[in-house]
Amino acid sequence: MAKILSTEDGDLQKSALTTSRKRVYTDLDLSFAVNTATGDVFKKKDANAVKQAVRNLIQTNKFEKPFRPDFGADIRSLLFELADDDTEDELREQIRGTLLRYEPRAAIKDLYVRFDLDKNAVSVKLEFGILSTDENVVLETTVNRLR
Repeated sequence: MAKILSTEDGDLQKSALTTSRKRVYTDLDLSFAVNTATGDVFKKKDANAVKQAVRNLIQTNKFEKPFRPDFGADIRSLLFELADDDTEDELREQIRGTLLRYEPRAAIKDLYVRFDLDKNAVSVKLEFGILSTDENVVLETTVNRLR
């Protein structure tokens, strides 16, 4: 016979306990466009929310976010380095470490980094899975010099 722990538990012989629930990831859309139907800002959900967060992490420099000096992948610091295989490996490790530390919702599958020397730019192609939905997402972004 099961012991009833509280009145909310009811009869444990007849009902199953719920042990897990599906998480829904939501973030604000950074375009801050207003939904005319509700008058509120649009939201991004699940894969789109995680994709937006990963893109922000990749494009953020160190010391750019107040009170969080280690936040960001700091790709722009390597734009003017001599581009070779070691620099690409270092960049991959910076991106991988940043995502492991600041984005637990994404599991990295593949990461490709390519320098475009003529444009002083870095192209990043990242394939990752969303942990709650097992959905695979491909993110392609280019970080280039601002001036």
